Amino acid sequence: MSTQFPEELTGFDCKQCAGKLDFDFSFAYQPIVDLQAGQIWGYEALVRGLQGESAFQVLARVNDSNRYAFDQACRVKAISLAAELGLQQILSINFLPNAVYEPAHCIRSTLAAAERVGFPTERIMFEITESEQVHDPEHLTRIFRYYSEQGFITALDDFGAGHAGLTLLARFVPGLMKIDMELVRDIPTHRAKQVIVTALINICRELNITLLAEGVETAAEKDWFLEREVYLMQGYHFARPGFQCLPTVSF
Repeated sequence: MSTQFPEELTGFDCKQCAGKLDFDFSFAYQPIVDLQAGQIWGYEALVRGLQGESAFQVLARVNDSNRYAFDQACRVKAISLAAELGLQQILSINFLPNAVYEPAHCIRSTLAAAERVGFPTERIMFEITESEQVHDPEHLTRIFRYYSEQGFITALDDFGAGHAGLTLLARFVPGLMKIDMELVRDIPTHRAKQVIVTALINICRELNITLLAEGVETAAEKDWFLEREVYLMQGYHFARPGFQCLPTVSF
């Protein structure tokens, strides 16, 4: 099945972003909770196959020839499906920095999709995984700065898992940082992880970055972060991703 979007959703003259994919896909949505407020703060859109196949299976089909079209299609589909589901919170979308050749031009499909379905752009958060190989760090910095200037929330995902680490953070201060789940796992009993994450908490407070613990699977992990006033969390302890739906959350 191919995926092609109307001209008004592809930036009109954006030849690299427009076009067809030789596969289709959908999304699962995983809640992000705010335990201080006792409510759902947002949902992360996680790419899936049409029958719920994993993100790995979908992303394995992305290559240099379809990367632009896939990235643009992801944004449009995530926003459109979120609107259909009646999502009222923050919508977090992962993007491929190597697919954005010019920030102002490549954001046009996102803006058009949001306007078409009536989804406020100030409720859209763009995540870039810190573990993704970025060919041009300066270009990524320009993307982040432009998105921030347009009112989008910016986030570093999987922080602590990749090659860039603090060097990437020194280039651009995002609105939000997501601690990689490997640092979260078993943190109540793992001294080295405690020291590392405590340092990250202090860094984020100094830089006014909101911190989010992802991959929280146990009450003990939740309580460890609560004691340190990290209130945004995401993980199976609260809810598994809902395929094409907004799942019930357990606080």
